[in-house]
Amino acid sequence: MQAPASKVAIVTGGSAGLGREMTLALLGAGWRVAAIGRTQELMDELHGIARSAGSHDRLLPVIADITQAHACAQAVAHTIAHFGAVDALVNNAGINLPTHIRRNEPKFWKVAPEVWEQLIATNVNGTFFMAHAVVPHLIARGWGRIVNHLTSLRTMIRPGDTPYGPSKAALEAMTTAWAGELAGTGVTVNAIMPGGAADTRMIAPELVPDRSRLVDPAMMGPPIVWLLSERSDGYTGYRITAELWNPQASTDENLATSAAQTGWKELLNAGNATARSWPPK
Repeated sequence: MQAPASKVAIVTGGSAGLGREMTLALLGAGWRVAAIGRTQELMDELHGIARSAGSHDRLLPVIADITQAHACAQAVAHTIAHFGAVDALVNNAGINLPTHIRRNEPKFWKVAPEVWEQLIATNVNGTFFMAHAVVPHLIARGWGRIVNHLTSLRTMIRPGDTPYGPSKAALEAMTTAWAGELAGTGVTVNAIMPGGAADTRMIAPELVPDRSRLVDPAMMGPPIVWLLSERSDGYTGYRITAELWNPQASTDENLATSAAQTGWKELLNAGNATARSWPPK
């Protein structure tokens, strides 16, 4: 399905890895895309790929640091000035601990405070700053999409994955809360995740030498195109596992196999039951 010419998406971390694949998929589906990144070299690579595909005229490369609220506001303003509107935001940008630290599964008290601050600034604060700048425009248009990039519950709580895991748990909570707060506005909030460690620069070769064990980043394309399309009207508060999405299957089949509500609903219900019986008899 081709997106109408008016449809404009912003993809953070859009110049490399999973963000690049989602940017290219959206361009291929007819969207105009502002790809936000911090490295000119990667932006040039993305622009070259888009040029080869004949979609570079619908790509707006934006160099910005999303850890700064004013930079996020400027990036959104630049997108609107260039394309005339903004209709969707894919909060993909994220970082993890360096490979040499992750290999040793560090305890949280051994993670340097400045490393915590940098990771939270990108993964959590940047997501908030971008959504904060975009949402008023979506509400004013009466239609819009926000998609946050999550990880598995196992990773969120796994020992040795602080602060990456907790940062993604924050995004899970934000996705659920924002979906509720935007109910009835025409703006949906969902999440996407690859389904496992993906074959990107974030996973260094020395950490996983056998790249066949990793998720192909191209799997992010079909589900992100559906999540941002008009076919997903009213679908909000869910996460899609891209590895389980089959482009040859029907939407109903894909949602049955790859989607689940965000916000740990099963755990929430169990927690309420436990709270009512506390203290234990």
